[in-house]
Amino acid sequence: MKSIKILLAMMLTIALTIGLMAGCSDKSEETTAPGTTESSPTETTGADTDGEDANAIGFDYSESLDEKGFWKDVTALDHVTLFDYKKIEIGEDVHAISDDELKQQIDSLVNSYAEDVKVEDRAVVDGDTVNIDYVGSVDGVEFQGGNTQGNGADVTIGKTTYIDDFLQQLIGHKPGETFDVEVTFPADYGVEELNGKDAVFVTTINHILETKVPELNDEFVTSNFAESESWKTVADLNEGIRSEMQKSAISVYLQDYVIDASTVSSVPESLIEFQEKSMLDYYQGYAASYGVELDEFAKTYLQVENTEALLAANREQNEEMAKFYLIIQAIAEDAELALSDDDVKEYFIKQYSEDDYSALVENAGMPYMKMIVINQRVLEELQENVVLA
Repeated sequence: MKSIKILLAMMLTIALTIGLMAGCSDKSEETTAPGTTESSPTETTGADTDGEDANAIGFDYSESLDEKGFWKDVTALDHVTLFDYKKIEIGEDVHAISDDELKQQIDSLVNSYAEDVKVEDRAVVDGDTVNIDYVGSVDGVEFQGGNTQGNGADVTIGKTTYIDDFLQQLIGHKPGETFDVEVTFPADYGVEELNGKDAVFVTTINHILETKVPELNDEFVTSNFAESESWKTVADLNEGIRSEMQKSAISVYLQDYVIDASTVSSVPESLIEFQEKSMLDYYQGYAASYGVELDEFAKTYLQVENTEALLAANREQNEEMAKFYLIIQAIAEDAELALSDDDVKEYFIKQYSEDDYSALVENAGMPYMKMIVINQRVLEELQENVVLA
């Protein structure tokens, strides 16, 4: 689970689908071959976002907001000339979903329900994912890290990186077989006692893993979507997915449209500062989980020299986000939209099936939570006012 700080910073960004992470590089997955000093043949590294944000900048998400969830001391309508948001005509090129697009989305959905099945009645072929155990030795002596200890290791022939042709030697063998795999360590392997040595791995194939994709039929739809979506047939699913795709396309279009169709005379600096502080706090959460300072994180993972360079690189994006939020508030002001604490609770129950969001309120404050809901309410209202051409 992501830390509260990161979650808070992401909530508004995700809700409005304006990303700031384009330049962020993830830590890569590393694989080590049998015979290393690691306790297992594959090792995945990455940010642990459950860590405490010890170096966080202490950003107060509600500091710039009033009790209504509006920007403090800002009347958005003084800065924005609105378009006719009560009737927005959208062309077919935006909202039409082709059969190919629908099929691709449904295929992706069905594939997400695929399951790995253990297969034990055939021989291994190239490309298979296989669960194996092995014990490695050089000159008859076992070495550290060359033993799976009976825990089993999943490897994919042609993808997983093992020394020499270790994995290719699995081809043709069946689950249950135990046999010798003979390999030679590279001369520059990095472990003195193994460099350039011939090794034997007594290897057992436990099982082959095959991915089984469920058949798309009425039974599949009913069992997986009847309760949550009221879909019971393939036709229901097709109609529902097409509708959701259309709503998504319209939502993305509207987020650009509100900026293009509005006239903004100026953007209060407090809104831009909010975006900048929010962005820094977002990245600081990750930096803390990696155990590094923000400047070091920016240089290593965001490919910018330091925090100042990060702000400069994202200045235009932050200004656009600030402009967007200003316009959204202008619409809310014009529509006289006001929210109670109960409205916020209702939103979180509906969106996240969770009525206890006290940790979020404690960390961000109710004004920030109200702003999130106001933004979503406005976007939902805009969608309801859309006229499809």
